Amino acid sequence: MKLMAIVLAAGQGKRMKSKLYKVLHQVCGKPMVEHVLDTVDATACERKVVIVGHGAELVKATLGDRAEFALQAEQLGTGHAVQQAASLLGEEEGTTVILYGDTPLVTAETLGKLLEKHTGAGAAATVLTAVVPNPQGLGRIIRGENGEVLRIVEQKDCSAEEAAITEINTGMYCFNNRKLFEALKLVTNNNAQGEYYLTDVLEILRKQGETVEAYIAPDFAEGIGVNDRVGLGEAEQLMRVRIVRQHQINGVTIIDPATTYIEAGVEIGADTILHPGTILRGRTVIGEDCVIGPQADLTNVTVGNGAAIKYSSAADAEIGEKSTVGPYANLRPGSKLGRECKIGDFVELKNATLGDGSKVSHLSYVGDAVVGKDVNFGCGAITVNYDGYNKAVTEIGDNAFVGSNVNLIAPVKIGDGAYVVAGSTITQDVAANDMAIARVRQENKTGYGEKLRARARARKERLSKQ
Repeated sequence: MKLMAIVLAAGQGKRMKSKLYKVLHQVCGKPMVEHVLDTVDATACERKVVIVGHGAELVKATLGDRAEFALQAEQLGTGHAVQQAASLLGEEEGTTVILYGDTPLVTAETLGKLLEKHTGAGAAATVLTAVVPNPQGLGRIIRGENGEVLRIVEQKDCSAEEAAITEINTGMYCFNNRKLFEALKLVTNNNAQGEYYLTDVLEILRKQGETVEAYIAPDFAEGIGVNDRVGLGEAEQLMRVRIVRQHQINGVTIIDPATTYIEAGVEIGADTILHPGTILRGRTVIGEDCVIGPQADLTNVTVGNGAAIKYSSAADAEIGEKSTVGPYANLRPGSKLGRECKIGDFVELKNATLGDGSKVSHLSYVGDAVVGKDVNFGCGAITVNYDGYNKAVTEIGDNAFVGSNVNLIAPVKIGDGAYVVAGSTITQDVAANDMAIARVRQENKTGYGEKLRARARARKERLSKQ
């Protein structure tokens, strides 16, 4: 049986008070609507249709070819929104799941259970419900004497007795696809809002003698729809807890979950330890047996097994196995470290590749450079890569030694095994195994210290008399 999905994502979300359309607001580093599509993908849906309206072009650009799209030019209710998919799915045979683009917490496991209940009961419709402590503003599930779903009543249309019910509609359903679109033709807007409610389809199907079932979500948080910034923060917090817990289950030690931020999609190997203040974002992949943090901020970084990073930041970078970074280092985009490299305190790398075993231990800048194996950078050594208009590359061979306070004026090449003496400013290539010195010869002037002090005292006296 073909499985399809319709995701409702047409609303502007005025209560967000934002220029960004609601479903594009991020939870744990990913737009809410993408979380929903990830869940749908995990259920092996063959076709996915996203209903767009406000910000349609931006939503389409964000999702790309992940889904088909249907436009709801005028927002006239949830039933009207689903009707916009009729030209794409109306004639299909199978089961259609309907979700909202602002419910990022629903899981694939729960969606799977919903489908099982729907299929097992041979239902025309199955609604995902939740029991919540405060149902204010949510549609109530009205059940019959035998527990069957009779109808769903929106908050504004509830009687006092109906308003006291705590089982609510999450807005997510399974439908027999053909029966769904046939019933939608019978939905009217005779209600307080003057809108076409998708919930009315359930009552229409019941009156036609069809079976309408419900599955109660094991965690009511899965049905939370984000309507404002408060809800966005709550969803973020709930998903953070879920993500951290899954990594712990997978064998990652997280010293303080409350101060550790991990975005959706980050991968971490077993026996890695995350210390407090760690932030892992984007497509970051961390190997096994690593020590990350305290205060490590990584975005789109690949970290090899056994590496250690503390009090440092890195973005769009690669850190090789058993390499160490920090404290207080900054790896900018394009930084690539081989095995057992060392990047120490107050070191910045940008678009630089370091071979295995190379070390930049402190107070240095290495930018636009290709560095070989087992190269040592002394304290304060830098590659001078920018002339105000263009970037140039520094190349350093294996086993070279760059002394403290050296300036390498790119473009320049330092050969294998070459030495660059401390304090030198290098503007010409250095051949393999050569030693380069580029500094003024020291000269000591006997007794000149007292002359300088006398000169300084005389100047001070003149200024005091003015």
